[in-house]
Amino acid sequence: MNDVLEVQSAISNQQSTIKKGRILTGDRPTGPLHLGHYVGTLANRVKLQDTYEVFLLAADYHALTRAVDKEHVSATVGNTRQLVLDYLSVGIDPEKTTIYVQSDVPSVCELHLLFSMLTTVPRLERVPTLKEIMDSEHIEQPSYGLLGYPVLQAADILHVRANLVPVGKDQASHVEVTREIARRFNFQYDCEVFPEPEALIGDVPTLVGTDNKAKMSKSLGNAILLSDDEATVRQKVMNMYTDPTRIRADIPGNPDGNPVFQYHDAFNPNVAEVEDLKSRYRAGKVGDVEVKKKLNSALQNFLAPIRERRAHYEAQPQLIDEILEAGRAKVTPISEETVRLAREAMGLRRKA
Repeated sequence: MNDVLEVQSAISNQQSTIKKGRILTGDRPTGPLHLGHYVGTLANRVKLQDTYEVFLLAADYHALTRAVDKEHVSATVGNTRQLVLDYLSVGIDPEKTTIYVQSDVPSVCELHLLFSMLTTVPRLERVPTLKEIMDSEHIEQPSYGLLGYPVLQAADILHVRANLVPVGKDQASHVEVTREIARRFNFQYDCEVFPEPEALIGDVPTLVGTDNKAKMSKSLGNAILLSDDEATVRQKVMNMYTDPTRIRADIPGNPDGNPVFQYHDAFNPNVAEVEDLKSRYRAGKVGDVEVKKKLNSALQNFLAPIRERRAHYEAQPQLIDEILEAGRAKVTPISEETVRLAREAMGLRRKA
């Protein structure tokens, strides 16, 4: 009877895996992640890993599209480990999500090369985010790598034959390039090697920075990092921008558009407390100090389990190596099989 139950359980697990879509997502290892990343992508990834087969990459090749000086390249290695620590600290489970480093899987580069032969320069120049990057970073002449980063993204997505890519609405154009490449390859070589992945578009919120001037960004110095200690978080909260028209606690204020209250809405689970603070704020019956102290308390409670998980992995650095090696070992045969199928479809594969 036990053997039968074990077989039934195995079949059930296999069917569950088959029903899941395969997701590819990731980040460039350019620095520590912050609360804005959490509300924007990380919280959703933690949920998705229970429903989908998720591949999560540290995109170190993509980190080179803006700068290739030796100091920047060397920093990418350390940043990659910190990125993985951030992933693990927020609850991404390496038993459920395959975490790997982009450059650990060289076959993705061959796929990138093959895809580049199917993609025109004018098509890449029409990708909206390229112009945004060039404008924001004052790049007058993009490198070949920057111009072609959507092609490398396509290789990232398709080398594991992912069929779902979580993105915000503003990034849907990236997935469309991937869909076009997959469609053109399959048509050109009369095959069905690649799926046309769908953009899994979420309502990704933007968390304003502590200075209320722009979205949260480490480079702007207006971010609360997931790795910040208690004292640092407290200092950043107490220095947050509030209603500039309110010079005394007894003057009515406006919580709308106030970053302190935006953070309360995002991270304070005590809805009744937040509504009470807003009501008293409008009536001029609560000071900014009290509102900030309660926000600090909520953030410290939110960050406590994140710090605990981070400390666990920081105390055992070999676990990071083991997780990344396990990720490489799982992704590599999938990637190599994809390249083999692509070469065979093209007629590139040598006969034995």
